[in-house]
Amino acid sequence: MIVMQGKGVSKGVSNGKLYFYKRVDTTVTQQTVEDIEAEKARFAEAQEKAMAQLGVLADKAREEAGDSAALLFETHAMFVEDDDYVDSVMEIMEDAQCNAEFAVRQTGDQFAAMFKAMDDAYMQARSADILDVSQRLINNLMGVAEGGIDADEPVILAADDLAPSETIQLDKSKILAFATSGGSGNSHTAILARTMAIPAVCGLGEELKEEYEGRAAYIDGETGQVIIEPDELTEKALQTKYEKQQEMKALLQTMKGQEDVTLDGREMMVYCNIGSPEDVDAVLSNDGQGIGLFRSEFLYLASSDYPTEDEQFEAYKKVAAAMEGKRVVIRTLDIGADKQVDYFQMEKEENPAMGVRAIRICLNRPEVFRTQLRALYRASAYGKVAIMFPMITSVWEVKECKRACASVMSELEAEGIPFNKDTEIGIMIETPASVLIADALAKEVDFFSVGTNDLTQYTLACDRQANDLGKFFDAHHPAVLRALKIATDAAHANGIWIGICGELGADVTLLPTFLAIGIDELSVTPSSVLPLRAEIRKSIAKTCTLDLLEC
Repeated sequence: MIVMQGKGVSKGVSNGKLYFYKRVDTTVTQQTVEDIEAEKARFAEAQEKAMAQLGVLADKAREEAGDSAALLFETHAMFVEDDDYVDSVMEIMEDAQCNAEFAVRQTGDQFAAMFKAMDDAYMQARSADILDVSQRLINNLMGVAEGGIDADEPVILAADDLAPSETIQLDKSKILAFATSGGSGNSHTAILARTMAIPAVCGLGEELKEEYEGRAAYIDGETGQVIIEPDELTEKALQTKYEKQQEMKALLQTMKGQEDVTLDGREMMVYCNIGSPEDVDAVLSNDGQGIGLFRSEFLYLASSDYPTEDEQFEAYKKVAAAMEGKRVVIRTLDIGADKQVDYFQMEKEENPAMGVRAIRICLNRPEVFRTQLRALYRASAYGKVAIMFPMITSVWEVKECKRACASVMSELEAEGIPFNKDTEIGIMIETPASVLIADALAKEVDFFSVGTNDLTQYTLACDRQANDLGKFFDAHHPAVLRALKIATDAAHANGIWIGICGELGADVTLLPTFLAIGIDELSVTPSSVLPLRAEIRKSIAKTCTLDLLEC
């Protein structure tokens, strides 16, 4: 029996085989080959596999979002078999006597440049499709697993840590739990685990070794332990814990359909945080009242080029329609810092957490911002969409955002495209600056949502991604809680509502403090909705105190 100790960042017990995330280098180099016919056969196999993959994706997209969503994958399939594209690959292989990967990369780059140079905007956008198709073919030629996991059964996924772009593309149906050597409670791996309601342990360090690949293990997200091949007594205890966990889940199901209201009648909106349209199922199955944070950056992280207006519109529309009139708060593009996107070609920064990120990128790149705002307002015709701007530090930023919104609405109105003119606009409170001028900011918007992860980071000068700060990164710090109180008082004084969309919102130990502060809404991972509802329904708001705000 091998016991590894880390930090539990998503509760629960699970068991399965350890599988280490395969990070394959898909850098393509030119290689001389003698058997060109064999190389052509390899390419044909990669084509056949790509067609099968795209067929599955198209069927899934059609089932979940209709024919328009499936069109993207059908277009990619057409490129895979396009005569000009295939002829180019074959000619390069024959002329250069080179490997198929190099011929595909060369063809993809040439065709993408050709489309990019066209005058028609639609044809320019096809350059991204060509690059996606080429990368799919290269992945198949190199044996890169679709979704990053080449396993026949669900596994405990082990890694050093996972980047946002990697978590977006995981085949989530194959993951039982996460175990990482690095990371923290605020890492994207941890957030994904809580969204999926599966156990996760981070900070295992050098104890997590690739030589453990394929060995049976248990993971306990409460104690932070990963136990390989436990002895009989340990396995029995873990199995008992797992069974009790399942019983508690069944008990929480009785909370479905119940109101989020305290014993003395104080209402608390319980919304959900999601990272992609696929997460809506979890929101509905856990009976979330709405979506308080839809992280729109998934569209940018999962793409090899800027997502088009129509691609974004389809994603936002799908979520808005699925929620059937419940509020869906969509955060505008929030990349930079730990979420880097290559095609944005941003300069390397010494301190990216305080650099060009989030709303700063949008205001510096108005066309990128305009494209997203058009998609958001178009989606507002299909549900109760609210737009939220991240990383706000000043009133002028809000006014610039509102000007951009007004411009987009004028465009859509002139084009006869339907949208909701009364779409709510809100901002994230996640910096000390926004807290200190909250009264002025509240006069400009319809709501506040507090990003407690970044607010804690910037207030305490602690890197939220570091896993060795321990007690120094304290989201319960009186300074953080006082900041919440200042922002809440400013919101209510100006007649707007305020919520929390950071991880702190799911901390039931702080619920009495949130009630005392006057927080109106908590947006949490879908799996946290029913436990939070159970706590709200047995609380008495008028007895809650602000004791934790004292030093």
